[in-house]
Amino acid sequence: MRFQTDLIPARLTRRYKRFLADCVLEDSGAEITAHCANPGSMAGLADPGTRVWLEPNDDPKKKLKYGWRLVDHENGHFTGVDTGIPNRAVKEALNAHQIAPLEAYGTVRAEVKYGRASRIDFLLHQEGLPDAWVEVKSVTLSRAGGFAEFPDSVTARGAKHLADLGEVAAAGHRAVMLYLVQRSDCTHMGLAGDIDPAYLAAWRAATSQGVETLCFDTDISPEAVRVGRPLRIEI
Repeated sequence: MRFQTDLIPARLTRRYKRFLADCVLEDSGAEITAHCANPGSMAGLADPGTRVWLEPNDDPKKKLKYGWRLVDHENGHFTGVDTGIPNRAVKEALNAHQIAPLEAYGTVRAEVKYGRASRIDFLLHQEGLPDAWVEVKSVTLSRAGGFAEFPDSVTARGAKHLADLGEVAAAGHRAVMLYLVQRSDCTHMGLAGDIDPAYLAAWRAATSQGVETLCFDTDISPEAVRVGRPLRIEI
């Protein structure tokens, strides 16, 4: 998934009210406010002085003219902070049959209603196969070198999604929880039960009902974010 507009570098001044980030543009020194499309805690990613990459826009309907897309760790690695990007990257990969456990499916539908007033990220269909219901979660937390964790804050909504997937699996369909690690510096992933024990319990319950868990890393640059390799899951 390529960014629609060339990203520009900046330095973060502060992130506040969850969805706002004050930054200083590197090229001009201008102080601007960017939209932060991430409701999580963003632990370790929002320290003042962090180098970030912003996507400018000229949409008259948007009050903020920049969107915060990446954290630059200044060691060759990046973290994607926009929680809307994983679905776009996964959709591109599904349509290109690049996710091996799901590559046999020919039809990809997004945002299909199911469960208890929920919408599944993707419903996959292929004649002769059980439909696959796929939920995608963006993973950005890393508290130990190379180890990614989800979630970074309490997520009752995430637990609800797991319960809905469990019902789908119990009804005889294929249900998949796909974690996309939006970091280029991680080799394995787990669940942060100390942050949200209810989410961990919901994952265990869903797994016992037959929900599959997949995890992939991402290839990230200021030009694009793409689904990468499978990651080892340690839970």
